[in-house]
Amino acid sequence: MAMDLDELLNGVKNGTISIESAKAKIKAAPFIDLDYAKLDMHRRLRTGMSEVVFCQGKADDFLVKIVSKFLEVDGEVFGTRCSKAQAEMLQKLMPQLQYDPISQIISYHKEKELKGSIAVVTAGTSDIKVAEEAARTCEYFGGKVSRIYDAGVSGLHRILANLTPIQNANCTIVIAGMEGALASVIGGLVANPVIAVPTSVGYGANFHGLSALLTMINTCANGVATVNIDNGFGAGFIATQINRLAVKANTDK
Repeated sequence: MAMDLDELLNGVKNGTISIESAKAKIKAAPFIDLDYAKLDMHRRLRTGMSEVVFCQGKADDFLVKIVSKFLEVDGEVFGTRCSKAQAEMLQKLMPQLQYDPISQIISYHKEKELKGSIAVVTAGTSDIKVAEEAARTCEYFGGKVSRIYDAGVSGLHRILANLTPIQNANCTIVIAGMEGALASVIGGLVANPVIAVPTSVGYGANFHGLSALLTMINTCANGVATVNIDNGFGAGFIATQINRLAVKANTDK
């Protein structure tokens, strides 16, 4: 079973893992070659976060073998962009898998303590699909999430009424379509990093999220970084890294 490097070294130090067992884990092939896929089983050792499965577009047989292999070796698995049909197929073979149809995430994970503080904010209800992909990514990797949905700039009082969890968060993910102005507003109200996620929500001139993307890239608010259109996973991953640094800094004090 994969573990991060700290766990492995602490296990040797505490006597719960033998030196021989630790050497075997380190010497094991860094990836599992399935011919059509090479699963990076050492990613968690290197980065602290295991490889994730992008389900969209994968052949059924390939997807089943990839997911089952991660479950077998890693003890958990996280898949994004999983369709309802793919989820039903996977759950028939691996009933322990849990599927969320809103975020299209399929996963199985061990119990873990959620740490730190990440705020996930959306401009509208239509952005929640992307927001849940971001929030569930953060939670899978151990981050504690506050969800603040439907708080766009057309009703600024909704943001002002929820400033405390946003300002107290180690990192804020802001998700918006249409003109994408919400990221700039929040960027001017908080001291910690903001990750902006443009969504493809909007009418024709939105150009499937391009207008929101350009607004977020051109923001005048400092401390705002932008990911790709509808990329909730990417935002959640970066937010997790920021949150972990903040938790570590507080622990080291």
